[in-house]
Amino acid sequence: MPSPILTLSTRIAYQNRWTRVREDQIRHADGSPGLYGVVERADFAVIVPWQDGRLTLVDQYRYPVGVRTREFPMGLWEHAPDTDPAELAAAELREETGLTAGRMLAVGTIFQGPGYCTQRGHVFLATHLTQGAPDRESSEQDMVCQDFPLAAVEAMIRDGTIQDAMTVASFGLLRLKALL
Repeated sequence: MPSPILTLSTRIAYQNRWTRVREDQIRHADGSPGLYGVVERADFAVIVPWQDGRLTLVDQYRYPVGVRTREFPMGLWEHAPDTDPAELAAAELREETGLTAGRMLAVGTIFQGPGYCTQRGHVFLATHLTQGAPDRESSEQDMVCQDFPLAAVEAMIRDGTIQDAMTVASFGLLRLKALL
């Protein structure tokens, strides 16, 4: 199906090593003009560590929103944006939690925010886990890793303790597929 929107021009409004923001002048199907601000970011992996009825979450301070958040381990490699998602998932899991998965199941993909952003998340279920030492980046120095029973994670989603959209979406995807 062809796009109902025609891009007339594009300019880069901002760029750093993680993010590029472009501004597109567009024309809608009815001929009316429009403007899109599009955030371009590399794909990322969300890893759901699951063992013995427990899920592993990380807790860290998120500067943009000014609060600590509980979420599943996740990340991207800005220096290697075309990395195989499974390789990225295994490395991020080890880095943030110290866990190594004996089995990594690709569960699906989710868009970060398709109304403004090109970034896509690849969701993996990590099982048969072995604990090692984490190898966190300096930006993750305040990160805490903790296991929770499934019911506790569900309760934290219900009561708003967990507000990270990728964590909530990944959890829902896994539950709908009866993988948790």
